[in-house]
Amino acid sequence: MTTTFASIRLVTEDVDRLIAFYEHVTGVTATRPVPVFAEIRTTTATLAISSNQLTDRLYGADVVRPAANRSMFLEFRVPDVDAEFARLSELEFVQEPATMPWGNRSALLRDPDGNLVNLFATP
Repeated sequence: MTTTFASIRLVTEDVDRLIAFYEHVTGVTATRPVPVFAEIRTTTATLAISSNQLTDRLYGADVVRPAANRSMFLEFRVPDVDAEFARLSELEFVQEPATMPWGNRSALLRDPDGNLVNLFATP
C-alpha cells in the first residue's frame, strides 16, 4: 500500500472567519459536516479547518496552538497573480506580485490567523 497525501489542516479559534477567508481566496465553498470542522476541496488538494476546541478535546490541550505558525506557506496556483492581487486587494498582502528567480509570478498574503498564503503562477 502506498501512502497518499490527504490534506493540510489549520486549527483556529475562529472557524467561521478562516472559512470565509479561504472561500473568498479560492472561490470554493467549504463542506461543513459539523460546525467545528470544514474542508475546502479543490481538484488537487484539500484544506481542512477545525476549531481548537475540537482538537483540544480529541488530542489534548496544547497539542496545537492556533495562529502560532511561522514556518510554512499555503500555496495556491492561480492563472493570473496580478488579477488575483487586484481582486483580493482588501486583504493583508505581505508581498505585491513579483517574479521569482525561478520564473514563477508570486504574491504573498496572510490569512486571519497570520498564516502565509502564496498565490503563484508558473511561466
